[in-house]
Amino acid sequence: MHALAHDIGERSIYSYEALEKAAEYISGELKSYGYKVEYQEYTVEGKSAKNIIAIKRGLGKENEIVVVGAHYDSCFNPGADDNASGVAGLLELAKALWDEKLERSIKFIAFVNEEPPFFKTEEMGSRVYAKAARERNEIIKAVIILEMIGYYSDKPHSQRYPPLVGLFFPHKANFISVVGNFPSRSLVKKVVSGFKQKTQFPIESAVLPGFVNGVDFSDHWSFWQEGYPAIMVTDTAFYRNPHYHKPYDTYEKLNYLSMAELLIGLKEVLLGFSE
Repeated sequence: MHALAHDIGERSIYSYEALEKAAEYISGELKSYGYKVEYQEYTVEGKSAKNIIAIKRGLGKENEIVVVGAHYDSCFNPGADDNASGVAGLLELAKALWDEKLERSIKFIAFVNEEPPFFKTEEMGSRVYAKAARERNEIIKAVIILEMIGYYSDKPHSQRYPPLVGLFFPHKANFISVVGNFPSRSLVKKVVSGFKQKTQFPIESAVLPGFVNGVDFSDHWSFWQEGYPAIMVTDTAFYRNPHYHKPYDTYEKLNYLSMAELLIGLKEVLLGFSE
């Protein structure tokens, strides 16, 4: 977290040296846990962009895959919550699962180019990956995208929502949210159920159509385009965090105890997919 948001800072194709440093850092962490790191490289505006992939091989159903993803670029800012927090979560889960025996394979993928101007274009890293996965008939059973998981508040009315949605959810921003579309609703249910088996950390879920503002604002969108079940785990971004896409999205504003508790639940979710 500190390394990406503070030591490296803004990272994108337009801050290319920093983007490369971020990729090097993420790769180094994964290798230090014991993973072999692979890259999916492609060219964007004359520069090489890369998705970073580490695979925990399954023992019985190796060809069935669960993807855990987070994007490592930022939107012209330090990007602590968006999305160094998600990358930190991805790395910690990869580390925690290295010694586990799993039935299905888990691909831990740090995606490039999620942020504008590449969002929802063919140059978005997750879009490149999802299209290629479909072309090679990859059996992806679930996609879990970690998109901003570090900002929380117990203040009344610190949580906002799209129109009408807030009628059904808490007004304090002290929970994590699992968001999916209708084809991914069973995945939403499975993630929430697995999460609650291990932690009492507050979790809310929403199954909503993609046209609701923010529902498809991350890499899970790319997998929806290819018909894969995909959900977003999020602190709800601009509906909560006032520093979203601003220069002061910095590391000291995040809640690391909440993030740690969240990851305990997510580890249990992933162990559940190995059965």
